[in-house]
Amino acid sequence: MSGYRTHDAAALLAALVAPFLLALALVPFRTGLAATNEALIMVVAVVAVAALGARAAGALAALSAAAWFDFFLTRPYQRFAITGSAEIQTAVLLLVVGLIVSQLAVRARRLQRTVSNDEARMTSLQGTARLAEDGRSPEDVVEYVRRELVGLLGLRGCRFEYGTLMGSLPRLEHDGNMWLHRPGRVTEYAEWPDGETELRVVGGGHYYGRFLLDPHPGPLPPERDRLVAVALAAQAGAALDTAGLSHRV
Repeated sequence: MSGYRTHDAAALLAALVAPFLLALALVPFRTGLAATNEALIMVVAVVAVAALGARAAGALAALSAAAWFDFFLTRPYQRFAITGSAEIQTAVLLLVVGLIVSQLAVRARRLQRTVSNDEARMTSLQGTARLAEDGRSPEDVVEYVRRELVGLLGLRGCRFEYGTLMGSLPRLEHDGNMWLHRPGRVTEYAEWPDGETELRVVGGGHYYGRFLLDPHPGPLPPERDRLVAVALAAQAGAALDTAGLSHRV
C-alpha cells in the first residue's frame, strides 16, 4: 500500500473514531452543557479530521459526529433517537456545518500543499541556475538535476547516460507527455510504463545524453511536476553546452 493510501485509510479511521471518543468524553458533562456548545465541540473533531484527510474523510467525520451526538448527548441517551425539536435542529445544524467546514478545511489544506509544491519546484530550478552561475562543473549540474528528479517525480532511482541513443524507450517529452515512438506506432501513457523511461538532455541544439528514470508503478506525476522535470533537464543541457563538451547527434 502506498503512503498516500495509508494516509487516506488512517484519515477515514480517524473520521469514525475521533467523534466517537470526543462524544464519549463529553458524557459526564452533558447535563451541564447546552446542546449548541456540545455541537460546537463536536465540530472541532470534524475540522481536525478534515485538515488531515481528503473530502471523504471530512464528510464521514461530519456524519459520525452527528450520529454520536445523537447517541451520547441527546435524550433518550444511548439510543439513535431524538425527541426534542431543539435538539433535532442542533443535530441537523451539526451535520450541515460539519460538512461545510470539513470541505473548507480540505480545500485550504490542498491550497497550502499547492503553494508548498510550487515553492519546492521553484527552489529546484533556482538551485540548478545557481550552480551554473557559480561556475560549477556540468557534471555537478547533472548530478544535482538527477537528485532533484528522484524527489520531484517520486522515482526509485535515476541515472544519467552520456552519448548516443540506444534502444527505444518511452520518453518524457517537452510538453510533459509520455510517448513511446516505434516505426508505424506511437503509444501515449497515462501511467508509468514498465522499465526505464528516458528524459533527453539537449543544449544548443545538440544531444548530450539522457536521464533514465526508474519509477514506481502507478499514475504519472502531475503535469506541472513533469514540466519542471523537463525544464531541469534543459538546464543540464545548457550547462553541458556552455562547457563546450563534445556531443553526439
